[in-house]
Amino acid sequence: MAVATAAVLSLDCAEPEELAEFYAEVLGAEILAVTNADRIELAAPGGARMAFLRDHGYAPPSWPRPDDSQQAHLELLVDDIDAVERQVVDLGARPLETRFNGGPHDVRIYADPAGHPFALRLG
Repeated sequence: MAVATAAVLSLDCAEPEELAEFYAEVLGAEILAVTNADRIELAAPGGARMAFLRDHGYAPPSWPRPDDSQQAHLELLVDDIDAVERQVVDLGARPLETRFNGGPHDVRIYADPAGHPFALRLG
């Protein structure tokens, strides 16, 4: 029997409103009722949920880290990686890793507007 009913990926950031709008556009998600300005949650079709938490001392993560350790990142599964790449960049994402673009194992790494890494991959 499950202990929890759902999972929410929560990201710290300086501007929760801006980051919630970015991911709402990227995922076609609905921004849920905001209970306070320091936490905004959204729900995407298919049940994925994300929350954005205000951190007044927020500093974006680096990618890749100097010690080459793995850090958490979001992977977005897409049908047309070239088209989605143009859309996320237009929405404010910036490329972090482009040397493996193309081919059957194409994975493209970006930073969202707050600096969190995320990947696009064919799904």
